[in-house]
Amino acid sequence: MREAGRLTGAIEVLEIFEAQHVPLKTCLTDWGRAHRFAGSGDRSWISSLCHDVVRRRHSLAHRMQSDSPRAACLGALHDLWGWDIKRIADVAAEEPYGPGLLEAHEAAALSAGISAGDADTATQADFPVWVLPHLNMPEDTLVAEGQAMAARAPVDLRVNSLKADPEKAVKSLNKVNAQATDFIETALRIAPPVAHQKSPALDAMPAFAKGWIEVQDLGSQVVTLAAGNISGKQVLDYCAGAGGKTLALASLASNSGQIFAYDVEPRRLAPVFERMRRAGTRNIQVRSPAEGATLDDLIGAMDVVFVDAPCSGSGTWRRKPESKWRLTPEQLERRQAQQDDALATASQFVKPGGLLVYVTCSIISTENRMRVDHFLTQNENFTETDALDHMQQTGLLRDNTAEQLRLHQSTQGSLQLTPYRTGTDGFFVSTLVKKG
Repeated sequence: MREAGRLTGAIEVLEIFEAQHVPLKTCLTDWGRAHRFAGSGDRSWISSLCHDVVRRRHSLAHRMQSDSPRAACLGALHDLWGWDIKRIADVAAEEPYGPGLLEAHEAAALSAGISAGDADTATQADFPVWVLPHLNMPEDTLVAEGQAMAARAPVDLRVNSLKADPEKAVKSLNKVNAQATDFIETALRIAPPVAHQKSPALDAMPAFAKGWIEVQDLGSQVVTLAAGNISGKQVLDYCAGAGGKTLALASLASNSGQIFAYDVEPRRLAPVFERMRRAGTRNIQVRSPAEGATLDDLIGAMDVVFVDAPCSGSGTWRRKPESKWRLTPEQLERRQAQQDDALATASQFVKPGGLLVYVTCSIISTENRMRVDHFLTQNENFTETDALDHMQQTGLLRDNTAEQLRLHQSTQGSLQLTPYRTGTDGFFVSTLVKKG
């Protein structure tokens, strides 16, 4: 396809996305099926532009003085992809593929260079207005966080120490230029793609097939270390989902002890079995409600209970930008109730002296600090500890990492990671010890 046809395709996808309120991925898939002549490069180009537009929905509308998908695409090509106005005009006007001649007001908006700096905070930050009070951040930090959240995310990898070491993994990934990170010995990073480029297909690489690496955001890897030194211990991953943190915990324990993986939604556990096989784990026991499995025998017996609670996912908005605009106050309220329930239920499995780790992939304070405070008012037999102390017990933090992370720690000991502060997805972690 020519660039004109690709631009038209991106506008069509975004128009469907706005009108039908279906996932962007679904819109892209449906468009591809209806346009069989579009190759993988064409679909990647269109997907990249659509996601860039959705990330910066507010600021692009302000920039172009219009909230239409066409205006947003033109603004994104100019500001984010570096196209000059002539190139945009030529591509738009190309017949019969382009979306049509550049209108005078569009050319004027592109030429004016309108900055979001004179707009309100929500526009500058590309956050929904109603979310701002829930973030508990100063205005200048809000804007910085929003802009970091609107940028493309890197691809982070966790080296599976059960099968490989970082040096071996880096050598195997030289074609994608994976680099060591600042925080963790076993974490690698691939820089985010630019313009219409796409991230590498890691699942097609031998290192992935051999189980040497797992795709896992650096922030997710950091908070998993809050489980501490779990070698030989009994650990329950209470909200295991697809098993990303379960596998990380198994690796952290060097295949010793026992990791129990459980989720109240059995379908979420489906991918974990193949992932376990590839990773070479031997200490994971999956407890699925679909098979009638219970956790009754684990009550009061776990050294560590890890609760990666259901949440808004606001910490992953740079990877899943559409969820930023589709989150509602009602959904957030339901999530908070689920978090309270998960903490209350999971806490019964912690043995005296054991550790309860509470994690969310959220930057919203009502899901994080406030949920821990609420739990502690209801459970006087738990006390909050320093999360970084537990992380340091693993021996995987790099030199000076703890000092860097401590800048983002609360007085109670919990830790909040964000794209702006730490260059990771947004994650919150609190560690709670049961008295005994």
